[in-house]
Amino acid sequence: MPTVISKLLQDKLEERGIPLLQATRLGASVVLAWYAYKVVLPYARKCLQTKQPTLPRTLPSTTSFLNILEQQTVKKDKPDKKQQYGVNAQFLAQMKFLLRIMIPGLVSRESLFLLLHSATLVTRTFLSIMVASLEGQVASFIVQKDLRNFFILLAKWIALAIPATIVNSTIRFLENKLALSFQNRLTSHAYRMYFANQTYYRVGNLDLRLENADHCLTEDIAQFASSVAHLYSHVTKPLLDVIILTISLGGIARKLGGAVLPGPLVAGTVIGITVLILRAITPRFGKLAAVSAARKGYLRFIHSRIIANAEEIAFYGGHRVEEAHLRTSYESMVKQATKILRQKWWYVMAEQFLVKYVWSAAGMVIVSIPMLTGSDVETTGEAVGRRTQFLTTAKNLLVSGADAVERLMTSYKEVAELAGYTARVSDMFQVFSEVNAEKYERPGAMDNKASSKALQKLGLMLVNGAPMIEGRVLHSLDNRIILVDVPIVTPAADVVVPSVNLTLTPKMHLLITGPNGCGKSSLFRIISGLWPVYKGTLYRPPSTKLFYIPQRPYMSLGTLRDQVIYPDTHEDMLARGLSDRDLEGLLAIVHLKHIVSREGGWDARRDWKDVL
Repeated sequence: MPTVISKLLQDKLEERGIPLLQATRLGASVVLAWYAYKVVLPYARKCLQTKQPTLPRTLPSTTSFLNILEQQTVKKDKPDKKQQYGVNAQFLAQMKFLLRIMIPGLVSRESLFLLLHSATLVTRTFLSIMVASLEGQVASFIVQKDLRNFFILLAKWIALAIPATIVNSTIRFLENKLALSFQNRLTSHAYRMYFANQTYYRVGNLDLRLENADHCLTEDIAQFASSVAHLYSHVTKPLLDVIILTISLGGIARKLGGAVLPGPLVAGTVIGITVLILRAITPRFGKLAAVSAARKGYLRFIHSRIIANAEEIAFYGGHRVEEAHLRTSYESMVKQATKILRQKWWYVMAEQFLVKYVWSAAGMVIVSIPMLTGSDVETTGEAVGRRTQFLTTAKNLLVSGADAVERLMTSYKEVAELAGYTARVSDMFQVFSEVNAEKYERPGAMDNKASSKALQKLGLMLVNGAPMIEGRVLHSLDNRIILVDVPIVTPAADVVVPSVNLTLTPKMHLLITGPNGCGKSSLFRIISGLWPVYKGTLYRPPSTKLFYIPQRPYMSLGTLRDQVIYPDTHEDMLARGLSDRDLEGLLAIVHLKHIVSREGGWDARRDWKDVL
């Protein structure tokens, strides 16, 4: 097809009287000028701007929450060690932390998968060398017109393709199993932290660092685990290929009596120069991937928000406003995806030019050196067959080696993208750990001057946007609830009541009334431990002695029995020596015993939020 097109262009140029050499030079000049404009000029600008401080860029949005989200994401452009995405010391420390979770020890399921995967990769490399050697011998017998040996080796080549196919399929299978195993370890660890010490509540109400925890727990962990497993295969096998193929090529060149060192020197020089060029022009794929994941998470949050508040939106007729929010979030995600595609487009173009064409030229030089400098100068059929065998074998080995080095080159881009996922997953675990230890951060709270003044009057200081916790929570020995100089402060650092002194004794009935926002519900959030005690002292009984009823009814997933015994499970109920008859007695007290027969028994499963 390229030959047909070039012939057609040549005929058209001849019809117009334009010399082919002149047209070729003009085309090459245009390509070089365009390449300099798209690659060299942006890199030069980047080098010149590194000495100047970069200002944070805000992205257009119609929602304030999206502004906050994107401003926090764009802050990654600043030279802040805590917020940089890239292949650096912080990335290595984060990977070390996550690897300890994914691979808990040498004797583990993940270690076994890694061992099997590595053995399969080594096997595949030696099979590639055997295939290349067989193809060289086949070419030699073709040149010598040895029909019998040609068909014998062809049969061997086909027979060798069977284990090669099995090994290739096994490599992909083990890579997917490894990714799934990593995801299971990370998810299990994340769930333990997420449900410890009410972190699932505090991470979304008391701390604002982690937007869309559900997206981090699902998509980000899955992407990270898949990226790590793929990168291991994508780096280990090419490294093995390069080492073993180089040794094999040296052995073949030595058999011909040719020079051995010039070939590796040429290859190393070309590869080194390519690495330096590509590293200089590589975009910041880690930051791009992190921003893309954040915008996908926010789009998912908008969808879940509309689903959760569909009735209220329908009553108000606010579908146009919600649609505008949704479209803005989606367009922001598409804009980031388009930016990534554009960055990859010109980078892959430059990479393909260097790897495909420059390396092919270097490969021709490497193959020709042993033959031109070798001692085998005979022109007999057997000698020509030997040289043909060497040429074919060396060509196949060089193609495999070039493919291996190319995969190593492209793996740097994948490592940069992995850095973005690593930062998001690692930040999630860090936030869970700090929230569990009651260390909160609320970016933006420092801007509220009225709240800051009110907190200063109470003697409280803002640390990272959240008030410093100075209060104490002690267990009450006589089951009384006592508040001594406890202020009611919201997670947004708003002071509702500067000081509360209250004593509640067992069997005491107390009704608290007042307008909205006076702190009625906030008081019980503090007593239950949902909100911290920023100052003063709170005495309360153990959690097993208290039971709180929330303002909104909650129906869990499960059977009718699960709704009555929640938060206990059926196993907990049986362990306490209780039966369904005891539950029926409780329902009879509140005149709800008929629900059991109406819904089909205790094991019935319904959408209980709508049924009850």
